[in-house]
Amino acid sequence: MTQSNKEPLPLPRAMVIAAHPDDIEFVVAGTVAKWVRAGTRARYVLVTSGDAGSQEPGITREELARIRETEQRAAARAVGVDDVVFLGYRDGEVEPTLALRRDLVREIRRFRPDTVICYDPTRLLIGDRYINHPDHRAVGQAALDAIAPTAAMPLAFVELREEGLEPHRVKEVLVASTFDPNAWIDISDTIEKKIEALRQHASQFPDGWDPEEMLRAWASESGEQVGVPYAEAFRRIVLVREDD
Repeated sequence: MTQSNKEPLPLPRAMVIAAHPDDIEFVVAGTVAKWVRAGTRARYVLVTSGDAGSQEPGITREELARIRETEQRAAARAVGVDDVVFLGYRDGEVEPTLALRRDLVREIRRFRPDTVICYDPTRLLIGDRYINHPDHRAVGQAALDAIAPTAAMPLAFVELREEGLEPHRVKEVLVASTFDPNAWIDISDTIEKKIEALRQHASQFPDGWDPEEMLRAWASESGEQVGVPYAEAFRRIVLVREDD
């Protein structure tokens, strides 16, 4: 059954918070491309540089981090984003600590986004072939904790105010990779950009595998829910309404 859908509108400033290079491209890059095309200014915040994401013999974390940061910047440019921040946490070792929450609050107060896109921290078992990466869950939890209420609390992390970073209320959150979506964004016009962006992560496809068929299948499945060719699905949480 096709569901009714009131698609979230692109707002002036959007931030995407993710654990690793390529997380954004797999799940939400079609939305980012659509919003940037409409005039949204977007910033990516990557908690790690993906420095453990390789089976290549002899490669070091430092070498891999440089490769994956370069790939991530190229992927961001493919959808029109030139603002990418890496927080430098160690891949595979992320926990939803107060330190990480503070670092994310810092980035939120610095950029002052209207919308933040992050990932569902409750999603553990996905089908019968995948256990969700612990970094994904940790970053999703830390992001939500940073967004609400902490970023808007004047007495939380007062040292950030001493840095000149005043409290900020995010207007809405789009939680991606969720089992319980309530909003779908039509990416039929930007699916090609999403595919191009993911292809930039060549280090993750050493056997030459191309992600196009998989991305189209995922987006088509989401699109069927709302009667469009391709879509990305989210749990939308509106924190600030027009009448607030």
